[in-house]
Amino acid sequence: MTSRPRQSAWGLWNISFGFFGIQIGFALQNANVSRIFQTLSPEDPDILNKLPALWVAAPLTGLLVQPIIGHLSDRTWLGALGRRRPYFLTGALFATLALFAMPLAPALLFAAFMLWVLDASLNISMEPFRAFVGDMLPKEQHATGYAVQTAFIGAGAVVGSIFPKVLEWAGVANTAPPGTIPDTVRYAFWFGGAALFLAVLWTVVTTREYSPAEMAAFDESDGADQHETIRLLAERTLTSSFAWIAGGIAVVLLVLRFALQQEMYLLGGLLIAYGIASIIAIQLARAGRGASMLGHIVGDFSGMPDLMKRLALVQFFSWSALFIMWINTTPIVAQNVFGTTDSSSAAFQQAANWVDVLFATYNGVAAIAALTLLPWLARAIGKVRTHAVGLICGAAGYASFFFIRSPDLLLVSEIGIGIAWASILAMPYAILASSLPQKKLGIYMGLFNVFVVVPQLLVSTLMGSIMKAWFPGQPIWTMAFAAAVMLLAALATLRVPDAGR
Repeated sequence: MTSRPRQSAWGLWNISFGFFGIQIGFALQNANVSRIFQTLSPEDPDILNKLPALWVAAPLTGLLVQPIIGHLSDRTWLGALGRRRPYFLTGALFATLALFAMPLAPALLFAAFMLWVLDASLNISMEPFRAFVGDMLPKEQHATGYAVQTAFIGAGAVVGSIFPKVLEWAGVANTAPPGTIPDTVRYAFWFGGAALFLAVLWTVVTTREYSPAEMAAFDESDGADQHETIRLLAERTLTSSFAWIAGGIAVVLLVLRFALQQEMYLLGGLLIAYGIASIIAIQLARAGRGASMLGHIVGDFSGMPDLMKRLALVQFFSWSALFIMWINTTPIVAQNVFGTTDSSSAAFQQAANWVDVLFATYNGVAAIAALTLLPWLARAIGKVRTHAVGLICGAAGYASFFFIRSPDLLLVSEIGIGIAWASILAMPYAILASSLPQKKLGIYMGLFNVFVVVPQLLVSTLMGSIMKAWFPGQPIWTMAFAAAVMLLAALATLRVPDAGR
């Protein structure tokens, strides 16, 4: 074969079914981790302000793991197990163990550590799945492949989000003594762990990856040159490296001067660390020893295509809004809709389960929109404008939380958020997929996902300081930030060239 064959509907199913299980894990994490943290800290009056810091492990692990896994998976071949599938399987195994352990957490710090293990493991599985679509499908099927993947993401998230509520309806105890995680959450996490592993195993067993020789035949016109990356890196000056370091030092000084949240030291440290890493990579490249993982990651990051850079800004704003929502929806709904801030009360646990329903709703909407509304809009107005429309729908959904005090009416808000979620998961990847060199698909997808996790890291380090300084005890205002940055994402989308419909 000299070109990738088209995949049947069954082939598309098998390629992306593992993402169904991965998203069950992410949904359980997103909808319930803040609840677990609050439940394990019933006597801590400052727990709301601590939530972003406790969540910081999630984006930090994604930031570190995704480029590394992308780089490694581009260069892996384990015979019958293939290129990407070893990472699917390894990540799924450790994510399953974390899902089984987290609801048994005896204390807050153990739960925070399990969040780190869970998120790292989910990222190990998830990152290669993005490249897997590009590996397995011809370019004319990329949009369809990512739409199917998005539908599985939405379906998995519905299952993961709704399961605690289903257990409550079935009579499983939804309350527990102070400091104890309810049975509904524990059983949901255990179910999710089993479902995640089995779904990923399905993809591993039912797919066969193309060998390195077949990939070379498919992509013989691919212009990606690994040596060119190192050559261009060697020609770079150190100016930008020192700028990264200066930015990190500035963040540290701001924390010291204005007594900001201590977690912001992490942000400053990461900026300094990247500046130092880029200096090392440039010097190694100049010395002819740059063909390392560090050299390739730094070189590919600095040499991203212009289209990818523009989409990266869109991702930055989009995921800032999403992370604000994931962290704060439970305390918002508990306080503003169910009228409680007591994490050990029955009303709080009811609010938390209703958040599961809300999250299931937006994910269900996303699954449907990915296969119906978005393809129709993309044909009518193009992928870029479709993405802008989707993001505006999300901003409207966030803003509506200010005015709605009925649990049932919040379901309407989730429709707009669901359309935005579907677009965020499908459109940027459909726009990118056909323009990226196949030989670097893993590393570029990993680097693109850096702009998914960096905004989460910023929210984790900055939002607690902002809320504590200006809106103490009023988490509803985080939705104002979410709506505003989602609108910024829509505006940034208009700077992206539309390559076609």
